[in-house]
Amino acid sequence: MSAVIEAWNLSRWYGNVLGISEVNLEIQPGITALLGPNGAGKSTFMKIITGQLKPNLGEARIFGEKVWNNRRIFRRLGFCPEVDAFYEELSGFEFLSGLLSLYGFSPAECRKRAEKALELVELSDVKHRQVRSYSRGMRQRIKIAQAIAHDPEVLILDEPLSGLDPLSKRRIIKLIKEFKAAGKTIVVSSHVLPEVEAMTSEIVLIHQGKILARGDIYFIRELIDTHPHMIRIKSPHFRELAKILATEDYVLNISFEPPDQAVIFETHHRDKFFNRLNDLILESSLTIDEITSPDDNLQAVFDYLVGK
Repeated sequence: MSAVIEAWNLSRWYGNVLGISEVNLEIQPGITALLGPNGAGKSTFMKIITGQLKPNLGEARIFGEKVWNNRRIFRRLGFCPEVDAFYEELSGFEFLSGLLSLYGFSPAECRKRAEKALELVELSDVKHRQVRSYSRGMRQRIKIAQAIAHDPEVLILDEPLSGLDPLSKRRIIKLIKEFKAAGKTIVVSSHVLPEVEAMTSEIVLIHQGKILARGDIYFIRELIDTHPHMIRIKSPHFRELAKILATEDYVLNISFEPPDQAVIFETHHRDKFFNRLNDLILESSLTIDEITSPDDNLQAVFDYLVGK
């Protein structure tokens, strides 16, 4: 299958700050996820392939055409930015209709497409309210609506699930999968692995402006599962808990936070750790107040992988 999006040696910097560096990437139809911690370069890459930023080096093409300063290609693209940019005094319906008119649609067609897009993101009941009155989740959904209203062939979605409640997330994920089924090319960014897993198995890991790895979700999971996990447990019996679990071979290190009555375990096998912890809770009188993972995020994982 030929690539829809092609990036060759893309580099972009802001003064002394590096955005992306020597990115080479081909993206086929379907859903491709850019996965990386905040500041990894995902948004910079998306702004370049949508023609909003000119790369300092390299070139981006979509459907074989150069993107920069190519107005012909913009009609075929839909972009959902991470940062809000609205005409706050307009209603959701007016906002969409106005943007659609820029594509040359007739007033009747603008109304029709605006109505459909609002229905797809379930905002029909608030379409006549001013955007300034929308909740964070509504504002996120209206951004998605403006990206899809003109029925583009390529969708670039920068953190599209940010600010959505769990039910809305499921609905937007379902909608994105429907776009894939319709033959569209979707690039979606996120720093939350479970959200990406729900959308696609095609993952691109990006870190500090560079492509770190590319593969399906199983390959990425294998990388991440080698990362030692930190698990913090707050308990009045934190010392007894540490004494018991210190004998397990999958516990690599133990540290204490006495003022908070907490103990931090480092393990390379979370499943075994939590299975043993569950057994302890059931078998003994140990009380556990809180369990958290201080480094259960992509930044910690990426730091570990880059340092390997």
